[in-house]
Parts: sequence; C-alpha cells; structure tokens
Amino acid sequence: MLTIPQLTLNNDVAIPAIGFGVFQTPPDETRAAVDAALAAGYRHIDTAAAYSNEREVGEAIAKSGVERSEVFIETKIWISDYGYDQTLHGFDKSAGKLGVDQIDLLILHQALPSEFAKTLGAYRALETLLADGKVRAIGVSNFMVEHLTALLDKATVVPAVNQLEVHPYFAQRDVQEYGAQHGILAQAWSPIGGVTFYRDSGHSSTLQDPVIGKIAEAHGKSPAQVMLRWHLQQGRSAIPKSTKPARIAENLDVFDFELTGGQLAAIDGLDTGKRGGPEPDAITLASFGRPIPEA
Repeated sequence: MLTIPQLTLNNDVAIPAIGFGVFQTPPDETRAAVDAALAAGYRHIDTAAAYSNEREVGEAIAKSGVERSEVFIETKIWISDYGYDQTLHGFDKSAGKLGVDQIDLLILHQALPSEFAKTLGAYRALETLLADGKVRAIGVSNFMVEHLTALLDKATVVPAVNQLEVHPYFAQRDVQEYGAQHGILAQAWSPIGGVTFYRDSGHSSTLQDPVIGKIAEAHGKSPAQVMLRWHLQQGRSAIPKSTKPARIAENLDVFDFELTGGQLAAIDGLDTGKRGGPEPDAITLASFGRPIPEA
C-alpha cells in the first residue's frame, strides 16, 4: 500500500500531504468517490458543512474497513454558524453527520469581513473544541493577510492551516508567505485549476497549458500530476477532487518523480493574479448565508 508523505502542523499533528476533496460532489456520488479514494490509498478526506455531503463521507469511511484512526477527517464551519455558541453547535452538527466523536481538522470556511466579531467568536469556539479534545487541529480557509492579521491579534492559538485557492494561474503568494512566517500551512483547494477558474476568467484550463504540458511530457506524467508535484515540492498540502476512479488514483501517483528548479520556476511564472473563486470581501451573510441542517 502506498505511503503518503506527512506534513507536520504547528501543533505537531501530522497530516497527509495530499488529501481527497469532495467540493461540488453531489451527495449521491460522494460515497462512491470516497470509497475509490480510500481504496487508492488516500488517508485524508476534506469536506465541509456547506457541501451537504458530510454524512455520505462519514458513511463511506465507516464502511471502508479502514481504521478510523488512519483517516484524517477535515471539515469546515459555514458562515451561517459563526459566533461562539453557534460554532460549538456547528461542530456537533458536523460530527453527528460524519459519525465521529473527534474531527482531525476543523476550519472556518471563509472570513466574514462585514461581521468580523462573529468570525472571532467562531474561532474562539474552535479554540475551546481544541482544548476539550474534540478536534485535533484548527484553522481557517480563504483568509487574506488582513483577516489573518486581525485574527492573530485576538487568537490564543495560531491556525494550523489556511486552505486557499492555489494553482499555477493564481498562487496568492502574499498570503502563503504571511502564513509561512506564522507557522500556518498553506493548503491548496482547486490545486489543478478547477472549473471555477477558467470558466469566468477568459483563460483556458491549466490542464491545456503548453508550459505544464511540456513538463508533463518530459516526466511521462499528466499535467494534473505535474501541478500536484509543484504543490508538494513547495511544501503545500493539496486537496484534488474527482469522481472518476482512474483520475482519483492518478492524482495520488505523484511520488516517483521530481520537478527541477527550472520547471518549478516555469510553473510559478504562469501566475495571472486572477482569482477563480468568490472575492473574500464579497462573502456576506446576506449573499452567502444559508442554514446548515441539523445532524
């Protein structure tokens, strides 16, 4: 069985360097996708309350025959459950759907800049859950430098992870560097570009990029494998997603080759500065809030 390299978080918890994501995977397809991922050797599954598929993730893990202690489960609290008490209850909802007593990594899905006091209350709840042993590590997602600065001013625990949109066309180096200075691991969502990016940006897919294609050809690998290797060699955690078993397995087959310094630099040079996901400051309860169902 493949052994996936581990990264060590700032509280000494180990996390597999590559995880399996289920963003935009319909609930009825999630069980089969997670089954295929666990069978391929993934031991880190990333979901979120807002994805509406935590229950199916939990069921797939429970039925897989893989020991619970061997699977690193990550999920996210949605903005509708921000505030101290609401986030404590958000944990109960997620843990109930996942069918677990302890979540390995629990993160805040977005900053809520227009109501940052609720964001701070939510993070304080994560600190309580960590102290109580209900989660093993805590973090954030889609937090920009100004959000991290404001959070660190009040927090007693530095986030272990900041999950960000990071791929060759949008690297958010300023956020990555700020995180690195504070011991916050950058974790890439949409690590190979993803549909959200090229659909609206005028770019083609990173999978068709000639620079990446040439590097892939040189190594006898796919463009997706080259992009995942780029993340790994730069010290990031990456969360690729797919529902196709062959692609799921391919995305994990990235530990038998190495990109050169020149190849890494060539991929770095593709950054356009154009975001594919929503602008962080556009995240408001009025536009993005929706109730998260009970467990």
